[in-house]
Amino acid sequence: MESQVFSPREFRNALARFATGVTVVTALRNGKAHAITANSFVSVSLDPPLVLVSLDNRSRMHRILSSAGRYGISVLAEDQKALSDHFAGRPIGQTDIRFIDRAGTTLLDGALAYFAGKVLRSHPTGDHTLYVGSVEYFEYREDKPLLFYAGDYQQLLIRG
Repeated sequence: MESQVFSPREFRNALARFATGVTVVTALRNGKAHAITANSFVSVSLDPPLVLVSLDNRSRMHRILSSAGRYGISVLAEDQKALSDHFAGRPIGQTDIRFIDRAGTTLLDGALAYFAGKVLRSHPTGDHTLYVGSVEYFEYREDKPLLFYAGDYQQLLIRG
């Protein structure tokens, strides 16, 4: 079997064919909320409740989370695209970004679902680090999620 030569751009394009929701990962450092958009979020276990986020080792959030010990995940709703862009490094200028506190964790107000907890383990792997979190609090509401597919935002069509 021949080994395939991987172009990072083409590999990323192939990965983009997996539709995901969009999350904002939050953590506190020196009493200030920090946040980053991430679509690398998965459920790991129901019992005990565990989730995982993957962060680029070059990101500021990676450095913050390495020492913070706690993090939050806010699953974005369809109307929160501007916030996704903002925390992905495309600032939207003057905006009213509101955070809330749940179980000692800062989260983004108005999200579709929340998960708050502590870092259980971190696994450096390649150019990212996987952060497994022990969920201590969660909450959700019914609404449409913000979706990401093939490098762009998408909408969920609900057939009724």
